[in-house]
Amino acid sequence: MFLCFFQFEQIQEVHVHISSLPVIGKVVKNVKSGIDRFNEPFTYDESKFPPRDDQEDLTAIFSRDKEYLFDMDRPNFFTQSMRSRVIEFILKRKRLSSDALDDFAFGIERALNEGIYTAAYPLHDGYIGDGKGMRDVLSKEWAAIRKIHKFQPLDAVRDYFGVKVALYFAWLGFYTNLLIFPSIIGILCFCYGLITFSTNVPSQEICGSSALMCPACDHFCDYWTLNETCLHSKIMYLFDNGSTVFFAIFMSIWAALFLEFWKRYSLELTHKWDTTDHTSEEEHPRPEYLEELKNVDETTINVITKTTEPKLPYWSRKIPGIVFSASSVLMMVLVVLAAIMGVILYRMSMILALSTVDEENIQANASLFISTTGAAINLVCIMIVNQIYSYFAVYLTEWELIRTQTEFDDSLSLKIYVLQFVNYYGSIFYVAFFKGQFVGYPGDYNRIFGYRQEECSPGGCLMELMVQLAIIFVGKQFILGIVEYYLPMFWKLYQAFKLITAGISADTLKKKAPQWVRDFQLAEWGSQGLFYEYLEMVIQYGFVTIFVSAFPLAPFFALLNNIFELRLDAKKLLVHHRRPVAVRVKDIGVWLQIMEALGRISVFTNALIIAFTSEFIPKLVFMYGYSQDGSLRGYTNFTLAHFNTDDFDYQKSYLDIKHPEFCRYFDYREHPENERAYKLTDAYWHVLAARLAFVIIFQVS
Repeated sequence: MFLCFFQFEQIQEVHVHISSLPVIGKVVKNVKSGIDRFNEPFTYDESKFPPRDDQEDLTAIFSRDKEYLFDMDRPNFFTQSMRSRVIEFILKRKRLSSDALDDFAFGIERALNEGIYTAAYPLHDGYIGDGKGMRDVLSKEWAAIRKIHKFQPLDAVRDYFGVKVALYFAWLGFYTNLLIFPSIIGILCFCYGLITFSTNVPSQEICGSSALMCPACDHFCDYWTLNETCLHSKIMYLFDNGSTVFFAIFMSIWAALFLEFWKRYSLELTHKWDTTDHTSEEEHPRPEYLEELKNVDETTINVITKTTEPKLPYWSRKIPGIVFSASSVLMMVLVVLAAIMGVILYRMSMILALSTVDEENIQANASLFISTTGAAINLVCIMIVNQIYSYFAVYLTEWELIRTQTEFDDSLSLKIYVLQFVNYYGSIFYVAFFKGQFVGYPGDYNRIFGYRQEECSPGGCLMELMVQLAIIFVGKQFILGIVEYYLPMFWKLYQAFKLITAGISADTLKKKAPQWVRDFQLAEWGSQGLFYEYLEMVIQYGFVTIFVSAFPLAPFFALLNNIFELRLDAKKLLVHHRRPVAVRVKDIGVWLQIMEALGRISVFTNALIIAFTSEFIPKLVFMYGYSQDGSLRGYTNFTLAHFNTDDFDYQKSYLDIKHPEFCRYFDYREHPENERAYKLTDAYWHVLAARLAFVIIFQVS
């Protein structure tokens, strides 16, 4: 009573204060009405999604001692999602045996496994096109592509699918909206490169240069001129220009603000939906967990649920399961690294193969061709490994004997994401930070198993990194989008075929079938259905944040994908899948911690990409330390070192080639005629110091 009275006094006092300043009150009212008018085209039709009374969402734990408090005459007090939760809870714990001593003879999952039932699922609210149920309304007003400009009716989604599904769509919509600003900035950075394209001095010097470059491989490769990489240098400037640093700093700040804003918005939603006090300890044990422990004699009482549960043998069952699971994940990570190594070997072999081709155009664009095909092969390997490991990870998580479904989902999510991180980003990290960094120089190359390491293209690896990012990022989204949307349609045809073979006519399925028959034709959603949706988006979030300095258009492509992804996911749930069982959660789970980790990693990786992969720092060092007029005129020659061809080992390579006196290569080394021949120059150490200083400043700021 005192708290309510205190708040009333506060409100009254503010009312008097505002009324004493009518001008301010009028301004506030005008601003609010202006915002409402601006949002009006984007607001969904409230006549079709009437707002619920906030008091209807107030809940409390049922107590038999205070049963009178729960005696309410409200036909719609329990939403459809609540009813499905209650029924699912009962079905998962319904006894299937008359043997009173068999405590574990229960659960619909066991009945499904033994073939007593074929399927168990909540029914959809009518069918699409009947103009009656909420399913039809959501399909027309929420899942339709023509409604992409509208806000989502999240309360209606929560009532129909439950909090867990509604929270996913809330997060996806929030993430998509916040991608608008970085997409605009990324496009402006790209446009800046286009506008200043013709004024880029280094690319002009490369296009007009006749410098003879050292052979790209030990055998068969001839000398080549620098101007062969003219197109390469021009394209690279579009993504490696003065705006790159600004965009990387902006995206680092954006990633931090995005997570903070989401936490605020998430708390607002969970408070509104009354799940802020929900904890995993409140959950009852998973039936699969109880089934695994059915032979354990010792029991314990859960202090929260007040139910009897088997006591988990920690050292004999829990620890061995965790060790086996962790070692299996490590093994799979090594398999993925081996696949990445195979792609690297492919790229190295293609360098040798293409060097034997006499076609001038092929020789000039060999690096671009190798990067493109290597990224495509890597994408195929990624998709194959993902499918194999996704099934394998579920069994590994079962070995860990995890008590609740929330903890199980978090463990599975983290386990799969660790592999996905290596799978998707491993080859990109290689191109960004390792390729071409430890090559050596002509006459003294660093070798692995007797072979020269793969070198960057002239001007650096940023171009190859951009190609790798574009193919994997855009290709992944395109392939997954097609598979996710059309695969349930094939499953629907298969289920319809099963019903027809069981004696139900096709005409009955279309017109007269009851709802349970219609829904049986749909693909099962499953407890892990939402996991793959989160995984796809968080992988995308990693591309948008970790490597954005190499591909400024990544936020724009992510925005385009997500605008349609949101509505297609909604349509997929409503049209192609059985209705999932509602689940009560208070947040998006372990995905928030993963995104926070990605945010920290992104600051470091973007700093390294700008410092060591792009040409930004060497250009600054040249302009302020070595240029005669403070411009980039002469920068290309500054980055090229000389090599005396007499120092080649003619017994092993370059036997049938006419050799000039000197050839050039990208490095900071002394002239062969200098007393410190082939030693690192002072410029190398100046550039290295500037790169390290930039990384530190970028991190601190």
